[in-house]
Amino acid sequence: MSPTTNSPNRARRLLKQLAVTLACVALTAYFAYHIRYGRHGLEARAQLIERAALVDFEVKGLESVRTKLRHDVALLSPEIPNADIVEETARDMLGYVRTDDKIIIAQ
Repeated sequence: MSPTTNSPNRARRLLKQLAVTLACVALTAYFAYHIRYGRHGLEARAQLIERAALVDFEVKGLESVRTKLRHDVALLSPEIPNADIVEETARDMLGYVRTDDKIIIAQ
């Protein structure tokens, strides 16, 4: 074999290897970018975790309000209404006061 016939084959082989290497690097960069910033990537996961923590806090607050309301509804049941709850509701909702109450008006 002469050196002139071997040189073009070697150059082609190097170009093919270079093209495959560049394609692999490009695919790796593409997937690395989408792992970090993609729709289901690490950034989106961090935002979802933060939002889940806020929603959990809100749910706990609403559950405590719900428990209090259930208790109040149970006390207002038609079978045996609790006199204190009826009086408190009349004071809050209707603005009723007793004759011995002292009213202070804040300005």
